[in-house]
Amino acid sequence: MGYVLDLRKTIGAQPLIVVGAAAWVLRDQQLLLVKRTDNALWGLPAGSKELTESLQTTAIRELQEETGLIGQQPKLLTVVSGSGMQYTYPNGDQIDSVTTVYQLTATGQQRADQDETSAAKFFALAELPTALTPITQRILKVLTAEKLI
Repeated sequence: MGYVLDLRKTIGAQPLIVVGAAAWVLRDQQLLLVKRTDNALWGLPAGSKELTESLQTTAIRELQEETGLIGQQPKLLTVVSGSGMQYTYPNGDQIDSVTTVYQLTATGQQRADQDETSAAKFFALAELPTALTPITQRILKVLTAEKLI
């Protein structure tokens, strides 16, 4: 997240429109989620786009950084923005997120990076944790409304 961190040095905690990508990884009808270290909530592996990086690459990079898994065959599921995509981080930084959600196949052994994430785990879609990030909650609502899940 170098680009956004660099912007923060100039504008502080003011709201930023942040473009990013999330990884949607299913195995045996179970969804991969990560537990964030900054707020202790579960969410999709996701993060901000870096300069010159494609959003597909962002989804693959974030998946690997946060879970150790190697993402392949990205398929765009949806783009989520607008109402419900605003978030204030525990440090006070504010964002208005535009998030692309990519379905990925993944190989390797999942593990949390212990920096941004403390756990990486697959959950049955009908038994997702209730402590989800607000942005993940919004993405799930959109995917459900669009009948993509």
